[in-house]
Amino acid sequence: MSDKTCSHAQLLTRCAHIGAAQLALPISSVTLITLRHRYVDLHARRIYPAQIRVEGTRIASIEELAADAVIDSGFIMPGFIDAHVHVESSMLPPREFARIAVRHGTVATVSDPHEIANVLGAAGVEFMLSEAAHACMPITFGVPSCVPATSFETAGASLDAAAVTRLLADERLTYLAEMMNWPGVLSGDSEVLAKISAAKRAGKPVDGHAPGLRGDEAARYIAAGISTDHECVTLDEAREKAQRGMHILVREGSAARNLDALWPIIREYPQLVMFSTDDAHPDDLLRGHINMIVARCIANGLDLFDVLRAACVHPVEHYRLATGLLRDGDRADFIVVEDLVSFRVQQTWIVGTMVACDGKSLVSSVKSAAPNHFRARQFAMNDFALAAPRQDGPVSVRAIQAHDGQLITDEVITTLIAREGRLDPDAASDTLLLAVCNRYHDTPPALAFVRGFGLTHGAIATSVAHDSHQVIAVGATRDALCAAVNAVFAARGGLAVVDGDGIEAIETLPLPIAGLMSDQPAEEVALAYERLTTMARELGSPLRAPFMTLSFMALLVIPALKLSDRGLFDARAFRFVSPVIR
Repeated sequence: MSDKTCSHAQLLTRCAHIGAAQLALPISSVTLITLRHRYVDLHARRIYPAQIRVEGTRIASIEELAADAVIDSGFIMPGFIDAHVHVESSMLPPREFARIAVRHGTVATVSDPHEIANVLGAAGVEFMLSEAAHACMPITFGVPSCVPATSFETAGASLDAAAVTRLLADERLTYLAEMMNWPGVLSGDSEVLAKISAAKRAGKPVDGHAPGLRGDEAARYIAAGISTDHECVTLDEAREKAQRGMHILVREGSAARNLDALWPIIREYPQLVMFSTDDAHPDDLLRGHINMIVARCIANGLDLFDVLRAACVHPVEHYRLATGLLRDGDRADFIVVEDLVSFRVQQTWIVGTMVACDGKSLVSSVKSAAPNHFRARQFAMNDFALAAPRQDGPVSVRAIQAHDGQLITDEVITTLIAREGRLDPDAASDTLLLAVCNRYHDTPPALAFVRGFGLTHGAIATSVAHDSHQVIAVGATRDALCAAVNAVFAARGGLAVVDGDGIEAIETLPLPIAGLMSDQPAEEVALAYERLTTMARELGSPLRAPFMTLSFMALLVIPALKLSDRGLFDARAFRFVSPVIR
């Protein structure tokens, strides 16, 4: 065998002796690689032994072998694709996100840089594109459609229709990202319609975001040219939207988990389904990615090919990705999995290069730049005093009810006791103080009450607060909440836990990249995040992901009640309401 031809076994032996930095590039003198596995042919819906020859960056040939042919263990198939993810929510910049995702067989993502755009505007989008250009995995970005997400909050930047049109002209940006302003679509808002029209003129698809939208309103929203939705939380909602031709992205992320409710839609409308994590925190990303969704779908008895086409093929077709689908002449993007039950990934190949092997990334971690937008500020405890309508006595208040694993909230009416003309949180009834502090301008904190976080003492705070990414905090006391907020401001972004009523026992995870992402290796970020999550649970929180849940308490586009830097917001009526019922 010539030095430019390499069998699968020889390749693995060679890989064991080559440094990770080298493996991030095409294998030096090897131009032809031969792999012999059971081939999962998602196009013919067959599985058979095959010899796959990779020449350079492309699939040179796929040859079916005899049933008794000697082959290597494992199944070779197209790689997984996350059809909607905000990379920033992993708290990792694109290169580091990609380094971890490839371990789980992810070969591409469709990503909305909406989070960093709300902080830094077009400069934030350019940062993500520049970072992704050097990643080991293709990350396809769209143009954020809602910066700011609503007119009821203050973002760090704005992208109007003219700015969106300019960005859509960039060939690196391939779609208009989730149109969250569904009221604007339905009311014919000129700016909203101009953005959608610009995408249509550019021949680029438009992603949707319409939680709970049904009936005639859903029909009108879809008719405007919006092709996907990742916000369905009930099977009936997903069915109705699929019946109208909308692509349903079944989401299973760190905060919103909808797979258990939606998996039958894959059986009913297999041609319209894709998979999404939307927001995946670093600890979850280390454990798995789309491969875990696939395994759970198979465990539910769904057809193997329907599931794998949703995970691997449909995103490529819908978003017109350059990702190969393991056919003759395709770009050499594929994976080898141990079995078709656990989908444990043995190898991940992208553009003809093995980038992960046996659960380990073969790509080195690279530190990123750290653009940011954060005012220096110090708060006092009295900044978080919510005035009562009377000096002393019972007062009815409107509180947000948070739910574990969901972005939606409810409104609850409860009673607090006014003392000295103010309303303090009551940990005994799980009625805690919630604050949003503007990191872009010097304005007073917005205050409200929230239930569901369960803190018996202390406070937690984060600068990851969808979608404008102010600093949001929840606390059992004003003192602890103030200390947590100040810790995040001092770090110019990050997560903080205060274990007590003061400045003692403060733990932080700095996020110097736009207050959203770390510049440290993913493994270190995940460990720090897990440590802070454990501390938050030790404060009494029953939530699986308390920081992720907290970050969505400011997401105004999802009902019922949320808190922006401008006040308590009713997302059903799209108006501000008072936390105090007079």
